[in-house]
Amino acid sequence: MFTLLFNEPLVFFTWVLAFLIALSVHEFSHALVATLQGDTTAKRAGRLTLNPASHVDLIGLLAVVLVGFGWGRPVPYNPYNLKWPKWGPVFIAFAGPLSNFILALISILLLSAFGQQLGMDNLLTIFLLVCAQLNVALMAFNFIPLPPLDGSKALLALLDKPKFAAARMFIESRGPYLLLLIIILDSFMHLGIFSGLIDFVWSLIGHIVPVPNYLL
Repeated sequence: MFTLLFNEPLVFFTWVLAFLIALSVHEFSHALVATLQGDTTAKRAGRLTLNPASHVDLIGLLAVVLVGFGWGRPVPYNPYNLKWPKWGPVFIAFAGPLSNFILALISILLLSAFGQQLGMDNLLTIFLLVCAQLNVALMAFNFIPLPPLDGSKALLALLDKPKFAAARMFIESRGPYLLLLIIILDSFMHLGIFSGLIDFVWSLIGHIVPVPNYLL
């Protein structure tokens, strides 16, 4: 990504814009579902907005520039204020990936409608292409059931019985380290974990709308 800034600056800023939109919609969706369940924590924290400035984490944004992938600020909520204390956090968590799924669908539909007329070198085409691929990747990555990713909320909800207390404690305390280990192993040993998840999301999308071959 960093070399792209010097070689193709317009494409670089198009990529950053796509990331900011995906991130803002993702975090806003978390805040919206929490608010709809009766908790105003996110709203009072200024997170019920599509303004990227409210959601960007500076280190996460720097990571985007340096390595091509980053993160935003977690959306706060109080589980004791939710209408559904057990599954409410799961609904909040999965609102983010679902929003990325919808953004990917919209991007693909627009590409199918206008991509050929605009041409592959057109900045709007490139933007839509990046939006589709980036939102698919974000959704797939968040499927992983380890903290701090959204998928962990479903796993922890399933392990809410007292007999699973030790397992919950292990996942909550060691999950981020396990996630980092998986990322490192997948990168250097080419295990195909992330590519498999991304292929799974593309297959889901392919059952809804035709996916152009250049996206796969």
